[in-house]
Amino acid sequence: MKLGEGVEAAIHCAAMLAGVEGNSTMAASAMAEAFGLSPSYLLKHLNMLSAARILESVSGPAGGYRLARPAERISLLDIVLAVEGREPAFRCGEIRRNGPVTFDASAYVKPCGINAAMLKAERAYRAALAEAKLSDIVATYAAEGDPRSLAASCAFVERHQRPQKSSSTKQA
Repeated sequence: MKLGEGVEAAIHCAAMLAGVEGNSTMAASAMAEAFGLSPSYLLKHLNMLSAARILESVSGPAGGYRLARPAERISLLDIVLAVEGREPAFRCGEIRRNGPVTFDASAYVKPCGINAAMLKAERAYRAALAEAKLSDIVATYAAEGDPRSLAASCAFVERHQRPQKSSSTKQA
């Protein structure tokens, strides 16, 4: 299974936003700079996260993005589904019914064993992602990450967060 590159960008941005203080925001352009991404590419994924109510988009001169709920209430599954969609990675096309030797529908009453195995794996994968909380990812990085990288990340967030004067917000 291969996830799109946008998943990595979305998780990193959400983790970065977990470090933004209070109701402050961070501009998409700052996050794009932090990860060496095209701002337009990143904006597409940030908008997906906003639509899924993982991020909140704040308009105005000091606007930007922030987490829409606490990091402990955001799972990696939430982020993956926001970016990749809810469809399972494997989609059975029932190709067992194709080919030169075909039978009527009565020969295919039992579910396809390959489809059943793939969907079982998908459920396990999604369950593992649902258990992984954004807050745990951030805490592990804070505890085990290289101190230089951690200091640089914290300094970047501090330098680029935009304090908000009021709590009025607008969803993107």
